[in-house]
Amino acid sequence: MAEYQGFFQMHTGQRWAIVVSRFNQRITDRLLDGAVDALLRHGAAKDSIDIYWVPGAFEIPGLATRLSTKPYAAIITLGAVVRGETPHFDFVASNTASGIARLAENSPMPIIFGVLTTDTMAQAEDRSDGKAGNKGAEAALAAIEMADLLRQISH
Repeated sequence: MAEYQGFFQMHTGQRWAIVVSRFNQRITDRLLDGAVDALLRHGAAKDSIDIYWVPGAFEIPGLATRLSTKPYAAIITLGAVVRGETPHFDFVASNTASGIARLAENSPMPIIFGVLTTDTMAQAEDRSDGKAGNKGAEAALAAIEMADLLRQISH
């Protein structure tokens, strides 16, 4: 994965929360590995990363809302919702995205959307450890950048 060449900086003592869905765990394990690796490569201490597993993507916004009262630099949300033969995908994907977006608008910290919504498992695989990179790592980089930006504007 190529390193981001932006002008952000991780600060000492920052804590990071990752909320990850167990459903489609073959994919979410890869997203989580990418996110943790990106945080570590950019200076986070391993013990500054808290990982919270939820059953599915639908449960991500609820837990992230509760974690938003904790002293995290950012919360990274990771999941994989793959379209099936029923409208279930539409309800889960839409409500998960809406819940995370509402939280992000009102949270004192960055809430990063790293939930894949794909038509096929192959597309999810490509975005978790394949042709399209690792969206978990990209979410972690966005978390670092946004945490730094919010820190800059609060001083």
